Amino acid sequence: MKLKNNWLKRLMLAGLVFGLVICVGGLAAARGLPKRFAWTAYGTTSSGFAVSVAIGNALAQEGYKLRVVPAKNDISRMVPLKSGRVQFSAMGVGSYMSQEGVLDFGAPKWGPQPVRLIMMSWSDTNTALVATAKDANIRSSSDLKGKRIAWVKGAPALNGNMEAWLAHGNLTWDDVKKVEVGGWKASIQGMIDGNIDAAIASTNSSMLHQVAGSPRGLHFFPAPHSDKAAWERLNKSAPWFTPHTAISGVGLSKDNPLEGASYGYPILITYQRQDSDAVYELVRLLHTKFDDYKNAHSSGPGWAMDRQVFDWSVPYHEGAVRYFREIGVWNSKYEAHNNGLLARQKVLMDAWKETKRMKSGGDDYLAFWMKRRAKALRAAGMDPVWEK
Repeated sequence: MKLKNNWLKRLMLAGLVFGLVICVGGLAAARGLPKRFAWTAYGTTSSGFAVSVAIGNALAQEGYKLRVVPAKNDISRMVPLKSGRVQFSAMGVGSYMSQEGVLDFGAPKWGPQPVRLIMMSWSDTNTALVATAKDANIRSSSDLKGKRIAWVKGAPALNGNMEAWLAHGNLTWDDVKKVEVGGWKASIQGMIDGNIDAAIASTNSSMLHQVAGSPRGLHFFPAPHSDKAAWERLNKSAPWFTPHTAISGVGLSKDNPLEGASYGYPILITYQRQDSDAVYELVRLLHTKFDDYKNAHSSGPGWAMDRQVFDWSVPYHEGAVRYFREIGVWNSKYEAHNNGLLARQKVLMDAWKETKRMKSGGDDYLAFWMKRRAKALRAAGMDPVWEK
């Protein structure tokens, strides 16, 4: 009987040890970048989707499987990220708008989001410029007056960019014919079908080849960097734009450049809660596997480490910062800037909590929030950028 009890004790102890090993092993496996992971991007005809697939092919050489989930607009890219169904998202300037809690992100179910930057592509293209049908004869931003302009539902970044280009031409939405569509692809298809004259795109968006080959043709109007007044209006509406001359995209080259504006795209983001080791590993892979995807798409070269901008408008994730420090590209200036952005997010989120406490919804909720938002940012010595 005693022998049997000893045997049972040894069996129970062995089971306990085995359980601890499994548990610890499971915790260890939960950390770091999963071998299978996903991120959202614009639709399958977008440059953001194409370069994401190219990156996925490069990472597959290291045993990783990246699933790129196409989505129509900013909101549909952010929903899976917010809910945790994907780990990352290849966004545009909607990443900045989500942090700020403005436009569509000012709705009661959204508000300021604690997003974190991982890396972004600063390529030879121009991002978020106005693509026009050649037969619409739009030769400058002021020529947009009276034209049929795409307005994409649930896409504050696209619509905000278009609003900025209207401002560049000293125009507003009241000066054009707004054509509402359900997604970015539909805005470009509308140009081909003859229902839309201008829509936001990147110079390397693959669907623009279809526009160029259609009876209507394709045209990009320039935004000369010497036109200071127009640039002041553009940047007042969209401070994320910087002067840039594109040499890559549909019909563009070193011999046929386009003087205009751009910003990094796609902008790879995640949430603050994302595992630091996972982000660190992804940044390391994006850096070390660069040669394997840089030539697969025209947005590829923009992921080069020496093209990264470390003082943009969204704070970097701590996992990314850790890698940047290790390879010597991060400094005290970037650290201070990043801390300032983190402080801005705290001001915004505190203001959002207070706003929700005071008002739960209603038709005037956005206007109420925007006033509270501006007041809180000014009190902290920060620029609201958006007032309404």
